[in-house]
Amino acid sequence: MRTELRTWILGSALAVMASTAGAQGSEPPVRLRGTVQSVTPTSVTVKERRGETVVLGLPDKLVVQEVYPIELADIQPGSFIGTAAMPQADGTQRAIAVTVFPESARGAGEGFRPFDLQPDSTMTNATVADLAEAPSGRTLHLKYKDGEKTVMVPVGTPVVSFKPGDRSLLVPGASVSLSAQMVNGAPTAQRINAGKGGFVLPY
Repeated sequence: MRTELRTWILGSALAVMASTAGAQGSEPPVRLRGTVQSVTPTSVTVKERRGETVVLGLPDKLVVQEVYPIELADIQPGSFIGTAAMPQADGTQRAIAVTVFPESARGAGEGFRPFDLQPDSTMTNATVADLAEAPSGRTLHLKYKDGEKTVMVPVGTPVVSFKPGDRSLLVPGASVSLSAQMVNGAPTAQRINAGKGGFVLPY
C-alpha cells in the first residue's frame, strides 16, 4: 500500500520538484487538504479533496495546530496576516480566505507568491499597513519586504487564526490541511492544521 501511496504523491503536480529534490537526497513536502477518515497511534488516513484516500505515518515530533474562526473585524492595522487571493484586472487581489497570525508567528513566510488553492491563486504574508471599511468588506493595504499589495476582503470571506494543538484534534471527520514528506520511503505527515468540532478549514 505504501508503494501505491508513494506513487500517488510523487505523481501529483509536484512530481518534477520531487524528482529534482530526490537527486539531491531529499524531497520537498507536499500539501494535502481533506478529511480525516481514521487514526491510529502511528498513522492517519485522510480523504484528500480530489477524492484520493491516503495513509500517512505520524512521527513522534508531529506538529499539530488548531485552526479556528475569527471575525473580519479582528484584522487590524499592524496585524500580520496571510491571505489566499485571486488577482484582479486592476492589479489588486480579492481574498479567498485570511489567516491572522498570532504574534509568535509574525514574519512567517513573508512575501508574495503563487498558491495552490485554486488555479492562478496567490498567497501574501504581510503586515496590514492600513485598511479601509466599505459596505462590501474591507480593503487592506499590505506591506512586506520589497513589496506591497492591495487586497479586498469581501464580507463573508473566511477569517481564521491558529494556536498550538495536539493529536486529540485528529478524529474521524476532522477537516485538515497538512504537509507530507517521504521519510524512509514512506509518506509521513510533518505538520497538520486541524479544525475542531466540525469546523471546516477554508484552505
